[in-house]
Amino acid sequence: MLEQLQGSGIRISIATKSDLVLRDLDLIKTFPNARVSFSINTLDEAFRKEMDRGVSIERRLAVMKAFYDAGVQATCFISPIFPGITDPVEIIEAAKDRCNLVWLENLNLRGDYGARIKEWIHENRPELDELYYEIYNKKSRDYWTILDQRMREYTAKEGMPYLRDDDQHRSAFGDPPVVVNYFYHEEVKKSAKRKKD
Repeated sequence: MLEQLQGSGIRISIATKSDLVLRDLDLIKTFPNARVSFSINTLDEAFRKEMDRGVSIERRLAVMKAFYDAGVQATCFISPIFPGITDPVEIIEAAKDRCNLVWLENLNLRGDYGARIKEWIHENRPELDELYYEIYNKKSRDYWTILDQRMREYTAKEGMPYLRDDDQHRSAFGDPPVVVNYFYHEEVKKSAKRKKD
């Protein structure tokens, strides 16, 4: 498909948990403003293996660097953020020298997926049961508000631009990445609906 689209002038954005994308690096470089996003929500390989079947975090970070060093816009997609488990600062520290943008997206529990995650938390991290009940049953925003403030303080200290619901900005290669908070999905949806109406 990339070969067929080559020369069309379109902008491409690829999201992956794999390093197979490295095979097409030279081809992707031919597209203007191409972006490749790598999903990372933990540096703990044991937890990663429980939650996805992608390649190791080490391999994701390595291929992210390969794209960044080749001049292709790279995004570290920290999603989903598991309350009490995912440490966004730890992940940004590992990725900040190899990406132009960091996305922060909270864990959403819908349908059967939500029930499975809650069951996994109860069986493997029962000390988090109360926190997940507060967030996902009582709809408390306290956790995300506190994390938002922590991220504001961290990014200010590190000289990283910190935005909310806006990924139109990228850092220049060699500069600290732009960090974007997508913690409040319901507000984004309401805002989009108002614009449509």
